[in-house]
Amino acid sequence: MPHSNVEPETRKRARALRHDRTKAEQRMWNMLRDLKPYGARFRRETPIGPYIADFAWLSVRVIVEVDGDTHETAHGKAHDIKRDAFLKAQGVTVLRFDNGQVIDGPDHVFIEIERSLRHLLKGYPEDPVPF
Repeated sequence: MPHSNVEPETRKRARALRHDRTKAEQRMWNMLRDLKPYGARFRRETPIGPYIADFAWLSVRVIVEVDGDTHETAHGKAHDIKRDAFLKAQGVTVLRFDNGQVIDGPDHVFIEIERSLRHLLKGYPEDPVPF
Protein backbone atom coordinates (compact mmCIF):
# COMPACT_ATOMS: atom_id res chain seq x y z
CA MET A 1 0.00 0.00 0.00
CA PRO A 2 1.78 3.10 -1.19
CA HIS A 3 2.12 6.08 1.12
CA SER A 4 1.73 8.54 -1.74
CA ASN A 5 -2.06 8.16 -1.78
CA VAL A 6 -2.42 9.55 1.77
CA GLU A 7 -3.32 13.20 2.16
CA PRO A 8 -1.25 15.27 4.64
CA GLU A 9 -4.38 16.04 6.67
CA THR A 10 -5.11 12.32 7.05
CA ARG A 11 -1.55 11.75 8.31
CA LYS A 12 -1.94 14.61 10.78
CA ARG A 13 -5.23 13.19 12.09
CA ALA A 14 -3.71 9.70 12.45
CA ARG A 15 -0.84 11.13 14.47
CA ALA A 16 -3.31 12.87 16.79
CA LEU A 17 -5.37 9.68 17.20
CA ARG A 18 -2.26 7.77 18.30
CA HIS A 19 -2.09 10.04 21.34
CA ASP A 20 -5.80 9.93 22.18
CA ARG A 21 -6.73 6.25 22.53
CA THR A 22 -9.94 4.91 24.02
CA LYS A 23 -9.94 2.31 26.80
CA ALA A 24 -11.01 -0.34 24.27
CA GLU A 25 -8.20 0.63 21.90
CA GLN A 26 -5.68 0.39 24.73
CA ARG A 27 -6.88 -3.11 25.58
CA MET A 28 -6.85 -4.18 21.93
CA TRP A 29 -3.29 -2.90 21.55
CA ASN A 30 -2.23 -5.04 24.51
CA MET A 31 -3.85 -8.10 22.91
CA LEU A 32 -2.19 -7.52 19.55
CA ARG A 33 1.21 -6.99 21.18
CA ASP A 34 0.91 -10.51 22.64
CA LEU A 35 1.13 -11.78 19.04
CA LYS A 36 4.36 -9.91 18.27
CA PRO A 37 6.67 -12.84 19.20
CA TYR A 38 4.91 -14.81 16.44
CA GLY A 39 5.60 -12.26 13.73
CA ALA A 40 2.53 -10.02 14.00
CA ARG A 41 3.59 -6.42 13.38
CA PHE A 42 0.61 -4.21 14.01
CA ARG A 43 0.76 -0.44 13.84
CA ARG A 44 -1.71 1.90 15.51
CA GLU A 45 -3.81 4.50 13.67
CA THR A 46 -2.35 3.84 10.24
CA PRO A 47 -3.48 5.88 7.22
CA ILE A 48 -4.55 3.81 4.23
CA GLY A 49 -5.73 5.97 1.37
CA PRO A 50 -8.34 8.40 2.74
CA TYR A 51 -9.00 6.23 5.83
CA ILE A 52 -7.26 5.53 9.12
CA ALA A 53 -7.07 1.93 10.36
CA ASP A 54 -7.14 1.45 14.13
CA PHE A 55 -4.60 -1.39 13.93
CA ALA A 56 -2.92 -2.53 10.74
CA TRP A 57 -0.51 -5.36 9.94
CA LEU A 58 0.41 -3.99 6.55
CA SER A 59 2.63 -6.77 5.20
CA VAL A 60 -0.25 -9.29 5.37
CA ARG A 61 -2.99 -6.71 4.71
CA VAL A 62 -5.01 -7.23 7.90
CA ILE A 63 -6.78 -4.50 9.84
CA VAL A 64 -8.37 -4.77 13.26
CA GLU A 65 -11.01 -2.16 14.04
CA VAL A 66 -12.46 -1.22 17.41
CA ASP A 67 -15.79 0.49 16.80
CA GLY A 68 -17.43 2.97 19.13
CA ASP A 69 -21.01 4.20 19.24
CA THR A 70 -20.64 6.39 16.14
CA HIS A 71 -20.43 3.24 14.02
CA GLU A 72 -23.99 2.32 15.07
CA THR A 73 -25.60 5.40 13.50
CA ALA A 74 -26.98 5.35 9.97
CA HIS A 75 -24.17 7.66 8.86
CA GLY A 76 -21.56 5.51 10.62
CA LYS A 77 -22.84 2.31 9.02
CA ALA A 78 -22.86 3.90 5.56
CA HIS A 79 -19.32 5.18 6.09
CA ASP A 80 -18.13 1.71 7.20
CA ILE A 81 -19.66 0.08 4.11
CA LYS A 82 -17.86 2.54 1.83
CA ARG A 83 -14.62 2.20 3.79
CA ASP A 84 -14.74 -1.62 3.83
CA ALA A 85 -15.37 -1.69 0.08
CA PHE A 86 -12.29 0.50 -0.48
CA LEU A 87 -10.16 -1.68 1.80
CA LYS A 88 -11.40 -4.91 0.22
CA ALA A 89 -10.47 -3.52 -3.21
CA GLN A 90 -6.95 -2.99 -1.78
CA GLY A 91 -6.85 -6.67 -0.74
CA VAL A 92 -7.25 -5.91 2.96
CA THR A 93 -9.09 -8.15 5.44
CA VAL A 94 -10.93 -6.23 8.17
CA LEU A 95 -11.71 -7.72 11.58
CA ARG A 96 -14.26 -5.62 13.49
CA PHE A 97 -15.08 -5.57 17.18
CA ASP A 98 -17.13 -3.06 19.13
CA ASN A 99 -15.89 -1.37 22.29
CA GLY A 100 -18.14 -3.49 24.51
CA GLN A 101 -16.77 -6.74 23.11
CA VAL A 102 -13.19 -5.64 23.75
CA ILE A 103 -13.83 -4.37 27.28
CA ASP A 104 -16.37 -6.95 28.49
CA GLY A 105 -15.17 -10.05 26.61
CA PRO A 106 -11.47 -9.70 25.82
CA ASP A 107 -10.89 -13.47 25.93
CA HIS A 108 -13.52 -14.04 23.24
CA VAL A 109 -12.08 -11.22 21.11
CA PHE A 110 -8.55 -12.62 21.41
CA ILE A 111 -9.76 -16.09 20.42
CA GLU A 112 -11.47 -14.64 17.33
CA ILE A 113 -8.31 -12.75 16.35
CA GLU A 114 -6.17 -15.80 17.00
CA ARG A 115 -8.46 -17.98 14.89
CA SER A 116 -8.37 -15.48 12.01
CA LEU A 117 -4.61 -14.93 12.09
CA ARG A 118 -3.23 -18.33 13.14
CA HIS A 119 -2.21 -19.21 9.56
CA LEU A 120 -0.12 -16.01 9.41
CA LEU A 121 1.69 -16.46 12.72
CA LYS A 122 5.12 -18.13 12.85
CA GLY A 123 5.70 -20.72 15.56
CA TYR A 124 2.26 -20.21 17.05
CA PRO A 125 0.90 -23.30 18.87
CA GLU A 126 -1.49 -25.30 16.71
CA ASP A 127 -3.91 -26.06 19.53
CA PRO A 128 -4.42 -23.86 22.56
CA VAL A 129 -3.36 -25.48 25.80
CA PRO A 130 -6.45 -26.34 27.91
CA PHE A 131 -6.67 -24.90 31.40
